[in-house]
Amino acid sequence: MKSVEPQDWQLCVAPMIDVTDRHCRFFHRLLAPKARLYTEMTTTGALIFGDQGRHLDFNDAEHPVALQLGGSEPRDLAACAKIGERWGYDEINLNCGCPSERVQKGAFGACLMREPELVADCMKAMQDAVSVPVTVKHRLGLDGDTDYGFVRDFVGKLYSIGCRVFIVHARHAILGGLSPKENREIPPLRYDQAANLRQDFPEAVIVLNGGLTDVDQCVELLEEFDGVMLGRSAWHDPVILDGLSVALGHRKTEADQSEVVQVMMDYAATHVQRGVPLRVIARTMLGLAQGRRGARQWRRMLSDQRLLADNDPHLLMQAWQQVSHSHATSG
Repeated sequence: MKSVEPQDWQLCVAPMIDVTDRHCRFFHRLLAPKARLYTEMTTTGALIFGDQGRHLDFNDAEHPVALQLGGSEPRDLAACAKIGERWGYDEINLNCGCPSERVQKGAFGACLMREPELVADCMKAMQDAVSVPVTVKHRLGLDGDTDYGFVRDFVGKLYSIGCRVFIVHARHAILGGLSPKENREIPPLRYDQAANLRQDFPEAVIVLNGGLTDVDQCVELLEEFDGVMLGRSAWHDPVILDGLSVALGHRKTEADQSEVVQVMMDYAATHVQRGVPLRVIARTMLGLAQGRRGARQWRRMLSDQRLLADNDPHLLMQAWQQVSHSHATSG
């Protein structure tokens, strides 16, 4: 397995089901040239028995890009990791943090944290199958168990078999009674426990996830952690990725958002010709005007099913012109 460099995980965008598809990742790459991007969680069954191209195809511009897998059978995970590496992914990540009922029924996701020996077997099987880094995304604990020893022992078990990158959602998962959305909001954030992992495993890469919504906040936390992973904030207000990229020295100046829209319009034209509905691409950009005059009009136009039905990529620029006009008139 390739050695890991902590700076490679300095800025990450979280895997989000029904969000971080290939079109969303291409858009995020325009705002964050060095961020590590993650796919939606893909189950082993979907890759072994489903349409691999639909799940795995991506644009070369997305690199570095990681494939997140959901599963709990070492042999299947190893096979899917090998498929992912062959497809060109830079990292294979195991989901040990999703608390949804569907994932629990499949006996993977966050509930795997109860079985560190099984997770270690899964990780070892994937490590043996591929040369790219094999990483894990996990919670601090499950249900009422808030003792730091739980996550310390979980991480320690995986560290002992060679795992070196741990993406820590700094909340516990409540597997009974809370929805996935509530699990992102109700269990308290415990950055201190996540920071303890970095102290106890100084040679590991510890990436913080959960509750990250502000550029200054992320920069400050990077004094304690090797990286930050943004989730919903990157979806609702993607310009935060642009601001962080400048703050971290990944680019000199913020991106020209008009140019971003132009690139996305050209990108959409290519994919609409391949049969992708414009709405699938437009939805990834809804947050681009967040906090600006004209944002409501931007979102309205890109959500208008009547306008989207024409599948005309020029709609993106027409909507952005409304934002630009609002700024011009307000000045």
